[in-house]
Amino acid sequence: MLPFNLPTTTIQTVTTSIPADQKNLAFGYTNALLDLVADLQRPILHFWDMQPTVILGLKDKRLPDLAAAVRQVQGHGFDWVLRNSGGLAVVADPGILNVSLFSPLTTPPISVDAAYEQMMALVRAAWPELTIRHFEVTHSYCPGDYDLSVAGQKIAGISQRRSPHALVTMLYLGINGDQPARGRLIQDFYRAGLAGQANQWGFPAVDPATMTTTAALLHQAISLDDARQRFITAAEQAGLTVGRDHLTSAMATPDFATRLDHATAQMIRRQPRLSD
Repeated sequence: MLPFNLPTTTIQTVTTSIPADQKNLAFGYTNALLDLVADLQRPILHFWDMQPTVILGLKDKRLPDLAAAVRQVQGHGFDWVLRNSGGLAVVADPGILNVSLFSPLTTPPISVDAAYEQMMALVRAAWPELTIRHFEVTHSYCPGDYDLSVAGQKIAGISQRRSPHALVTMLYLGINGDQPARGRLIQDFYRAGLAGQANQWGFPAVDPATMTTTAALLHQAISLDDARQRFITAAEQAGLTVGRDHLTSAMATPDFATRLDHATAQMIRRQPRLSD
């Protein structure tokens, strides 16, 4: 059994592919679902993916030349978007699976560390062939204490957000694709953004060799559909009843549409205006 601390033994799932021309929708969904899960009182597992996009963290706004950094991203053929949480830049593309576990807060609320451990346990159960450890992979992009790695190479990172009544633990996991190229992209992003200045802000000195994907580790083709099914199977084997009908109905209401539109508009307003 996984160490889930959820208010019910049922969980609802939804999968979203974010269109290239609606990049702010990714975090619009996060904010809207964080509100919805408190009303629904059922945990939610949200799987989502994006077209090639660098997702910046709030700390990246401190780069001395953010405009130059963004031009590097665009030169690689990627778009960019700023998320409404801390941390640093990560890559999203059709080979990266994002997994967000939403839950109403219990009383007493689950601790920050326990929420991270819960997501890590789910990842380990979904990928039992891999020996997954957690520690900061210093020269990866967006390094943190809950980097997930295999034989020292990072495959995933975890972050967390809370509202007064709900929690979301967010994972990005490299499934397939050219992970060294993703690392070079973020390496170029920070080199351009620092503009020759001393790195007094603690931006990572990215080494592309520090990260890999599950497909590369397992030496087999793995699709995002395969990866999503692994997570669903792991949840079921942990004793959870997985469904989607309640969530589908709730997301089809005018109230949710209004919440999603409002949250996405907020994300659009928060995007930095860059000078050329």
